[in-house]
Amino acid sequence: MPGRLEGKVAIITGTGSGMGRAAARLFAREGAKVVGCDINPAGGRTADEVSAEGGEMVSLQPVDLSVPEGAERLVAFAIEHYGAIDVVYNNAAMAYFAMVPDMDYETFNRTQREEVDIIFHLCRAAWPHLVARGGGSIINTASTAAKKGSTAQGMLAHSAAKGAVTAMTRQYAAEGGKHRIRANTISPGMIRSAQTEPLMKQEGWTERAIARQLIKRIGEPEDVAQAALFLASDESGFITGADIAVDGGGMAN
Repeated sequence: MPGRLEGKVAIITGTGSGMGRAAARLFAREGAKVVGCDINPAGGRTADEVSAEGGEMVSLQPVDLSVPEGAERLVAFAIEHYGAIDVVYNNAAMAYFAMVPDMDYETFNRTQREEVDIIFHLCRAAWPHLVARGGGSIINTASTAAKKGSTAQGMLAHSAAKGAVTAMTRQYAAEGGKHRIRANTISPGMIRSAQTEPLMKQEGWTERAIARQLIKRIGEPEDVAQAALFLASDESGFITGADIAVDGGGMAN
């Protein structure tokens, strides 16, 4: 039986580790030709893993998607290798945290560059190719932080950025409809990653995080990858402008 993404070309950003790595491996297993990237020069190891598993993936690194030139390089790289784009999964991002009294403008602005601009540049570069393809799927990583505050962590910049991502994505959906371009967001909750691992080592932190959820475990990168697979596939062909929370029920509790 063909895979759920058979014949599709999928750009996935931040494939060197975490959720991007999990998505790259899953998409490839489901038949996609994956175009990965990472700002880390060692990020290409995921492509080697995909190849060893029998999948197809090329990877560009290091590349900085927070500037237009980086996004344009990545799109040109995808077209050079596979000639088209069907899926753009904006997974890569970097957040910086500080409580309100300590949040300086550079920290705030840097978060916007690395969480908002990074999506704008890649969607802008890929948009004409999605139109030429006759449609496609844009998947943007938002966060539950876009919908609720935190008394424990200084999420001002991160919340503002992810709120912008959800709003932008609805506009991509609105303008993309006539081109058969769908755009949706995934809002992860507490997912194991390079950024969250140090928090989990703090005494009692994991227990407090799990207590706020309905599913009593920390999320894994594969949990998010499965949601992205659904949004990338034709199974979600009637879904656009939506947000899927992958948070163990944290928003419902």
